[in-house]
Amino acid sequence: MDVPEAIDSVGFESVGRCAATALRVMPEVREMCASGGCRVYGTNWACPPHCGSLEDFQALFRQRSCCWVVQTVQEQEDEFDVETMMEASQIHQERIQKLADLFKGHPDALVLSAGTCTLCPSCSCPDAPCRFPEKRLVSMESAGLMVNDVCISAGIPYNHGKNMIAYTGCVVL
Repeated sequence: MDVPEAIDSVGFESVGRCAATALRVMPEVREMCASGGCRVYGTNWACPPHCGSLEDFQALFRQRSCCWVVQTVQEQEDEFDVETMMEASQIHQERIQKLADLFKGHPDALVLSAGTCTLCPSCSCPDAPCRFPEKRLVSMESAGLMVNDVCISAGIPYNHGKNMIAYTGCVVL
């Protein structure tokens, strides 16, 4: 199965592509994690500081040629429709995990997700090793990527309009 075929088989609503060299690791994105914005910093194996260094991610991006950006997009009743936000997040996590499974045998594939890893009800970090290191996915933000910038590079919208929610991930090959 080729890359576009694999991505299409998962069912994302929006797909774009850019050169992997267009991916810019930004320390200020990691700083947003550390400042407590999402309240997960240091408590999840897929999040900073446990997920790898920014230098390592930048080196990986330089060694790859292409980045496929994928989005799960859902319509909300209004901007406070938390139920749809949570449902769309769950759908996206399932899709991105399926995508990661499809690329499992590809030695150069790096799949990045949206938000923190949610495989376990509570992460074992930092008290015990990760229960599912082979399934754990790092988020685009944890890798230092500004999601809006990646979407622009890939030619897809970050914001899909009023009352729309989008969760973004990518496959770097």
